[in-house]
Amino acid sequence: MKASEADILIIPGYTNSGPDHWQTRWEQKLATARRVEQAEWSKPVKEDWIQRLVEEVNASTKPVVLVAHSLGVPTAIHAIPHFKKPVAGAFFVAPPDVQNPKIRPKHLMTFGPYPRDPLPFPAVTIASRNDPFGSYDHAGDITNAWGSLLIDAGESGHINSESGHGPWPEGTMVFAQFLSRLKA
Repeated sequence: MKASEADILIIPGYTNSGPDHWQTRWEQKLATARRVEQAEWSKPVKEDWIQRLVEEVNASTKPVVLVAHSLGVPTAIHAIPHFKKPVAGAFFVAPPDVQNPKIRPKHLMTFGPYPRDPLPFPAVTIASRNDPFGSYDHAGDITNAWGSLLIDAGESGHINSESGHGPWPEGTMVFAQFLSRLKA
């Protein structure tokens, strides 16, 4: 699949993705990419976030490719049963452990637990070994349940602009390869 054949939905996490974040850069470079905007970025409500994503997927005119970071990952996973339009694939980055009682702010735990059903579409999950919001072992456990390919990002923090992943060329290459293997 080519990017022009898909509706690429950018699903940021808690507090949104700023101007230097790789998601913002991808949104600006990919003509068919658009951000799933949330009414409240700093006080996320699980049901509201899920509903906004469902609206965007169901309004799509092309097969959808989800590109979720952090809290965007559980949002996408919880939204799957409500999609009426086809999702061609998902690219998940830095899934947080939303069942960890040490997570801050605490209200992020309302996005847990993750459903563990196998995904109805291909997916790649990229996780770091020193992500402060979720362990690599946790990412391995949930991606195994989903049937997603897990890619080890090494010690890359939360894979955001704060951890030095603004342009993130490695992510761009993995995404391009993943996209090329999807069916339109």
